[in-house]
Amino acid sequence: MVFLNYLYFAILTLIAFTFVSGRSYTTKSIFNKDVRIRLNGPEAFWILTFSTGLIALSVDNVINLMAIRLFVIEALCFICLFRTQQSTVFSIPVGLYFLYIAWMIIGLSYSPSYNYGIREILKYLFPFLVVLCASAVVKEEEVYFKAIYGAVTIGIISLIFEFIPFIGKLLPGFWWYGTGVAVNYISLSVICLTLSYFTKSRTKFAIFTILFILPCFIWVFRTSIMGTFAAVSAFYFIKYQIKSLPIIFSLFIVGAVLVFTIPSLHEKMFKKESKRTLADLQNNKISDEDISTNGREIIWEHLTSTLYKNNKLSGSGTGAVQQELYTTIVAGGVNAAHGDYVQILCDNGIIGLVMYISIYVFIFLHCFFLFLRTTQVPIKMASLMAGASIVGVATTLYSENVVNYSMCTLSMPFGLYGMLLGLLSRKE
Repeated sequence: MVFLNYLYFAILTLIAFTFVSGRSYTTKSIFNKDVRIRLNGPEAFWILTFSTGLIALSVDNVINLMAIRLFVIEALCFICLFRTQQSTVFSIPVGLYFLYIAWMIIGLSYSPSYNYGIREILKYLFPFLVVLCASAVVKEEEVYFKAIYGAVTIGIISLIFEFIPFIGKLLPGFWWYGTGVAVNYISLSVICLTLSYFTKSRTKFAIFTILFILPCFIWVFRTSIMGTFAAVSAFYFIKYQIKSLPIIFSLFIVGAVLVFTIPSLHEKMFKKESKRTLADLQNNKISDEDISTNGREIIWEHLTSTLYKNNKLSGSGTGAVQQELYTTIVAGGVNAAHGDYVQILCDNGIIGLVMYISIYVFIFLHCFFLFLRTTQVPIKMASLMAGASIVGVATTLYSENVVNYSMCTLSMPFGLYGMLLGLLSRKE
């Protein structure tokens, strides 16, 4: 069954290439079901690309079809940028991302492995191309909402496959790994939360929000739980500003209570010898030594002592972390850093980390101030989705390999921000 992924890959690639080549597509209008609209090729390509980020098409022990799919979509995004007649929209975060990619390329000059370095650049290049492509293509609200609703629809379908065992077995390797899917759901939960506030289908999207939040608790993915709380907090901060502080504080209290009341989450959060309670948290008796990182601290300590300690400013070169983990046995042979911030620090140093974090900070600030000053409801919605999503995903970068799943994870917040730029340029 897994070999059917080759067929799915060929079909999706053919459809995407057909759209990029200029074929238009007729569909029902989001705003009036009795009206049919015509999307041009780049618009149809973008909707397809943004909607299908959850689809991995993994074929283990044969070839890395996921990596090939990532490269193909990047190539198609390049073609789309040249084919579309609309202009790309630049902003401070987009400029910072360009500089970060340039710094990574400079990092190749002193990298111990050009192979791993180029692979790493391609992973970070994907969200950058997504922003550029979305900002150039999405100029109409119809296209924006088509992409949003498409992503939500695919997300709901993925939930069915994830939680109904006999159905899930029908498409092995079709969806991304659980960790990547959980990060994707952070963005989808924010999208649905926004739609529940701004559309007539409030109850439906409120239910969808809960459905996309639940998996990280069921799977006990601490990183995604933190990312979800961060995203929802950012959502309410953008929407209500200072008035949101009681809501954010309440979310923090709920999160703390859940950690100590859900046995599986408590067991995963703390080391076995550390029997901490909610009272210990209230009395400030919990330290870093009590928290379990599932062996991540061993990897982080090895990488920082080997690759960062003597190269703090510029790091040891793009791809150095992957080279180290694939050639040295660390923590039982783990070949991923399980922390993108640590990987950036070791690969590209303090300069790289500051540049990369700045991208997220400026995206959030841009979304926040746009929400405050605009009177256009679609822009307000786009600002909420992009701003809250970027905060949630930025949180997960702390202890997960989010960049490795960039097609599934980073494409969401950066795609949302790119669409916001496109809509904004049309409104202006």
